[in-house]
Amino acid sequence: MSEAVTQLEHARAGTVTPEMEYVAQREELAAEMIRDEVATGRMVIPANTVHLAGRLEPMCIGIAARCKINANIGNSAVTSDEASELEKLHEAVHFGADTVMDLSTGKDIDQIRTRIIEGSPVPIGTVPIYQMLEELGGEIEEMRPQHFLDMVEHQAKQGVDYMTVHCGVLLEHLHLTMNRVTGIVSRGGSLIAKWMMAHRKQNPLYEHFEDLCDIMRQYDVTWSLGDGLRPGSLADASDDAQFAELDVMGELTERGWARGTQVMIEGPGHVPMDQIDMNIKRQIDVCHGAPFYVLGPLVTDIAPGYDHITSAIGAALAGWSGASMLCYVTPKEHLGLPEKEDVRAGVIAYKIAAHAADVARHRPGARDRDDALSKARFEFDWNEQFRLSLDPETAQRMHDETLPQDTFKSAHFCSMCGPKYCSMKITEEIREMAAAGDPLVALETPEQ
Repeated sequence: MSEAVTQLEHARAGTVTPEMEYVAQREELAAEMIRDEVATGRMVIPANTVHLAGRLEPMCIGIAARCKINANIGNSAVTSDEASELEKLHEAVHFGADTVMDLSTGKDIDQIRTRIIEGSPVPIGTVPIYQMLEELGGEIEEMRPQHFLDMVEHQAKQGVDYMTVHCGVLLEHLHLTMNRVTGIVSRGGSLIAKWMMAHRKQNPLYEHFEDLCDIMRQYDVTWSLGDGLRPGSLADASDDAQFAELDVMGELTERGWARGTQVMIEGPGHVPMDQIDMNIKRQIDVCHGAPFYVLGPLVTDIAPGYDHITSAIGAALAGWSGASMLCYVTPKEHLGLPEKEDVRAGVIAYKIAAHAADVARHRPGARDRDDALSKARFEFDWNEQFRLSLDPETAQRMHDETLPQDTFKSAHFCSMCGPKYCSMKITEEIREMAAAGDPLVALETPEQ
């Protein structure tokens, strides 16, 4: 193989790249640790060389780093336009999305993606089969391997930082899905399955994996090995189809590393709470520690319109167990194309999940903001509470709905408890009594 091109190859050669230095500062970790994690494949730095020349601010995804979140945007054949997608991009980045996937399936895909990449400081991911299908008029049976190779190269040249490709769905897996409640719910997975059934041939993306690696290596595009047979309902979670594909992704992880490409793995979308830890640990084992990028997972199927909540519960548990990135779900999941407010709700829910996971994993400094906000809350420093909130505008709006006057920004109560029933105000009074020498209140812990 020729000289180092990708972050993985540089790390293996012992080089700390400028991107690794930048990531180290963001994560408050040693640059050498970042290099070592990238070298082993436990961490990726999704940074297409084309996007790096633009607005991209490098970040990392891996077990040693903060738990990250991804937001999905993109138009559909039914609705949306360029302005709407750029508005969603801004909303996602503003509220803390670490990466954004452009899942456009409608018209003007190239123009929309070009504008998204130009305007995005975070890595952009895609599912190349969507645009390829659009160019084939929606007829997946017409696909030839070269169509897909050409599309991957086209998107790499645009600056896409990571691509979800469903290489692990094999012809021999399809019978395992026949008795599922929800079948094959991955769009990319279902398209590849239909192609294989129509042609009675093996997955061409699996058979041309090394060719795809060579294209992606040239631009340092990171693999997101797609979970094409992920479960779409609790009834289908952790079944033979899901794990058969996972075993193939373990093989592909090593093949991708051998070609010098960075690799992360997509994870399941619907998993009962009691199966999440097992799923995460099994992936880490089967895929040799490659970062796990989990879609949700939703822990119940009964809450359309609130799936950002049901999935954030699963996402927090997944992050605690070792998932490196959490793909958000919006309130519109299963119901329609997300709009700006849906993006905001999804990002906020997942920032909470990722942060909770970091606190549970005892990441250095992860709890600092919690402690600072708790202190401000006890001191009735309302403006500091708002400032430290994930969504300061919403926090202040909710406070001001009943107590909008400036005088209440220094009040030692809120509208729920009022001035007589606030436990924190009462605690202050108890401490004042103790400080005044009340013999009934101990100022120090009694000696044992």
